[in-house]
Amino acid sequence: MSDGTERTPDSPASAEGADLGRRRFFRQFASELIQTAATVAGAASALQRSSAEAASAILESTGVNEPGAGATPGRGVGPGGGPDGGPSVRRSVFRTAFRFEEDALVLLDQRRLPDELVEVECRTAAEVAHAIRERVIRGAPAIGQGAALGLALAAHRMRQARAYARRATLRGSANALINARPTSITIRAAVDRMLARYEAVGDLTDDGAAVADALRAEADAIVFEATTAHGRIAELGLAELPGPEERPLRILTLGNSGVLGGGQYGTALGIVLAAAAAGRELELRVCETRPLLQGARLTTWELANAGVAHTLIADAAAGALVARGEIDLVLVAADRVAANGDIAAIVGTYPLALLAARHGLPFLVAAPLCTVDLATADGRALPIEERPAHELLRIGATPIAPAGTRAANPLADITPGELISAIVTEAGVLRAPFEPALRAAVEAAEAARARRTGEPIVLAPSGTEGSSPGAPSAGDPGIS
Repeated sequence: MSDGTERTPDSPASAEGADLGRRRFFRQFASELIQTAATVAGAASALQRSSAEAASAILESTGVNEPGAGATPGRGVGPGGGPDGGPSVRRSVFRTAFRFEEDALVLLDQRRLPDELVEVECRTAAEVAHAIRERVIRGAPAIGQGAALGLALAAHRMRQARAYARRATLRGSANALINARPTSITIRAAVDRMLARYEAVGDLTDDGAAVADALRAEADAIVFEATTAHGRIAELGLAELPGPEERPLRILTLGNSGVLGGGQYGTALGIVLAAAAAGRELELRVCETRPLLQGARLTTWELANAGVAHTLIADAAAGALVARGEIDLVLVAADRVAANGDIAAIVGTYPLALLAARHGLPFLVAAPLCTVDLATADGRALPIEERPAHELLRIGATPIAPAGTRAANPLADITPGELISAIVTEAGVLRAPFEPALRAAVEAAEAARARRTGEPIVLAPSGTEGSSPGAPSAGDPGIS
């Protein structure tokens, strides 16, 4: 663990200059991702050749955006490391949700936004697991990628260890990462993929360097595949947006599904950023997203950085806006997609789907294939995580209910597939009936991956519960 001291970047630019720089960056980044995804999709050999180099550029390039006037530098927490025994923190320059620096995974602490830009430095898999559990990093795609990189860190630290000690450490680290968010399909799939690569190298080999290099390469591939998949989702989702010519397109969204939740890009909010980069006039209505206010704290922050017009609303105000005809489209992300198209998504998604259906609005879901769980037949079997009561009973450190109040705090709810207009994946825009469409998309992704890696195709049987080995651990852009 590092010593917890602050490291301060060069003097920040003026607030006005930083704002313009951030806007240029986001627009350029969105455009480049879309172009890259369109080029790479269907070109498996090109992806295989370029993944390591591209992932290195994604993960290790320096931050290019200084915080704006609305954020202040974070403070370190002293020689004892991070809060609650976790990793150390330091001041941040914003680029993406995480990056690699030397032998550390550096996370932007999403709990501190928008008031402070603080980075959390993780040097062990245990610290990564702690960061996932405490929601330093959040979002289904981002935590899957983070878990893969956490295992790569563990292998790096065990380069010189004996084979049995290395195996015990890696398997223990895998369990810790999975248990940090036990209902997350993206973490489990990413960890399973990393362990499969470990076993392919040889779980009892004496060559610790070969193990470390192989797991870092696999983690890099997971990040790169997810990033290009999100670019493909942005491209396909952009084509799905309705086109009022006389006014801005009015989109209602919930939660946070941009760079912070996606890792290096984003899913639902990635479509919005791509639309802005393409010159579309937009007006986002952003639900605050109780209890942790991801919409108010994170989505508005990302939209402001990207220069996209937006208005924050209370969660309960969505119905009135839709009823008055002030919304054209509801756009959300999903944490998990069952075989029949039911989704588990941030709590409050189901009421928005009902509103959209009642008023005849499109309800669009952006979900990379890493969230598809073919082994779970329908939404009734999708697991819902119950979060700690204190997240609901206070805002920050301020209590908002009397002491002793009981609280139920589910992380997600289930939206039936029958309420969903379309699911935008990197494989294409899928429509009802969802089960054959989802299975075909996953089969195509697995076949493309098998052609690249030589691994056998393993698909989950339909209608069984549990995690799905048929769901890829990162978006696979090798399908069209």
